[in-house]
Order: sequence, then structure tokens, then C-alpha cells
Amino acid sequence: NINILVLDTEVYSNTGGQASKSTRTGAVAKFAAGGKEVAKKNLAKMALSYPHVYVGTISLGANQMQAIKVMKEAEAYDGPSIIIAYAPCIAHGILKGMKNTIQEEKDATQSGYFPLFHYSPVTKEFKLDSQADFSKYDDFIKGEDRYRSLEKISKNSKEMLETNKANAMERYNYYKELANKE
Repeated sequence: NINILVLDTEVYSNTGGQASKSTRTGAVAKFAAGGKEVAKKNLAKMALSYPHVYVGTISLGANQMQAIKVMKEAEAYDGPSIIIAYAPCIAHGILKGMKNTIQEEKDATQSGYFPLFHYSPVTKEFKLDSQADFSKYDDFIKGEDRYRSLEKISKNSKEMLETNKANAMERYNYYKELANKE
């Protein structure tokens, strides 16, 4: 009976010498100076492979009530739980500035970049708590220097960012399938 909260900044902030496995394809980071070439690990999908674990994703800027509900359910669950919270970071280079992280979180969810869901082992129900409008995806990632700077340093920037979007669509569709199995 343990509750884990992961603040997902998509970068390693306290280690050195390796590329972050939580960074998405095409993101420029300290140890991915030419843009990350492989997909982000899907921690939520890994956790969902254990049927006795409560799993949720939250984003305060996207939906505060969903975040509160998921946190309460995870805390009340008599077993292990993990909540992954989208957490914008200064390393993202948000063009609107860090004072606009709430809007950034909302945009991440609306564009399909960071979907919200929760799975309860008690009810065996997977609930997809957000919709994705992938027509907003390109505008979202172009609002961050970690993606914008890729064009200047990589001849493969277009392909890497298309792969980034394709990975996001695949992830969202996977969650949508889980929700429709009910």
C-alpha cells in the first residue's frame, strides 16, 4: 500500500552522462544535443501491465477536478498506486514563459501530447479523461524551444517531429482502446 507521485518533466534534472528515457523524440536536451532519436518510455503503460496497481495521469492546468479525483482514489486504494503528473520545466524553453505553465499544461492535454486517464483495479475500469485534438499538436510543440531549436541543428528535424506526433497519436489511441473495452 504505497502511493507514488511522478512529476514528469521529461528531462533528467539531477543526473548526468546519459540521455533521458523520459524525453520525447525530437526534443533537444543536454544529452540529446542533436534531438532525441528514440521514443519516450511509457511509464504509464508499464504500470498498467500490473493489474493490481492503480494508475493515473494528471495535469493541474488541464483539469484540476480530475487531478483531485485521481489523487483521492489512489490514496484510498488499498494497494500500490502511481500517478504521473505533467510538469512543465524551465528546460522546455516555453516561449510564453514559465509564468504560463498552467496554460501550457492545458495545451499539452488538449493537443494530445499528454492525455489524462485513470485505471482502478477495484472496478477494473480504465477511464480516458481527456480528448485529443491533434490538429493543435504542431502548434503546441512549436511553443517550446526544445522542439523549435531542432530545425536549426538537425537535417532530420521534420521526420523526428513527425515521429514525435505519431508516437503521441499511437499512445492516445492505445488509451482510447483500453477505455472502449468497457
